Amino acid sequence: MDFKEKIAIVTGGARGIGLCIANEFQKAGATVCVIDKQQGNHFVGDIADKATLERFTKEVIVKYGHVDFLVNNALPLMKGISECSYEEFQYALSVGITAPFYLTKLFAPHFAKGAAIVNISSSRDRMSQPQTESYTAAKGGIAALTHALAVSLAGKVRVNSISPGWIDTAYTVYDGPDAIQQPAGRVGNPLDIANMVLFLCSDKAGFITGENICIDGGMTRQMIYHGDNGWTLNQTDNE
Repeated sequence: MDFKEKIAIVTGGARGIGLCIANEFQKAGATVCVIDKQQGNHFVGDIADKATLERFTKEVIVKYGHVDFLVNNALPLMKGISECSYEEFQYALSVGITAPFYLTKLFAPHFAKGAAIVNISSSRDRMSQPQTESYTAAKGGIAALTHALAVSLAGKVRVNSISPGWIDTAYTVYDGPDAIQQPAGRVGNPLDIANMVLFLCSDKAGFITGENICIDGGMTRQMIYHGDNGWTLNQTDNE
């Protein structure tokens, strides 16, 4: 895939999956604009802040004049109902849903022909652990926002989302139950997600829009009971 002369935006692109996505775009020839709270050689700012989004958008358009790809990747806060405050829950939604919506709105007049948006959701959009409400709500929301935007931007921008499962950003290789609980036989890594992002932004995915693609090694498709795949129930965990 050749992305020379293409402009790609990656939110939360200073580390983890976002950094991998940014690096893969650069390897393919794209110019990448990253916004992240972490200090570094990129636009530093909190995407939960409206004014920050407006400054970032203006800077990109003044410098490049258009946008080809927008990857909404920044991670929302993860807190559960027992400890998450009203303000924290609102912040998670601001990062996970409002910012992707507003960035899309701001960039809408400037998307080039053949433009694409990829939203990073999570397999938590369909399954949950206890005490993860803020993160799970944000990821469920971005999955739904994806098909709404795909319809609204039909003929102008393709919009898809990816729901990663267990992705180890340190590229740790696992064995035993951690690996074999997943039909693919291993835990994922950031390249598993970045490769799909670049595919969805390419002309090869020209007939794909409004779709959510779960990349989880098949984990959400496999039911696991006591004794399966090396897992055993420890009664003390439920006491």
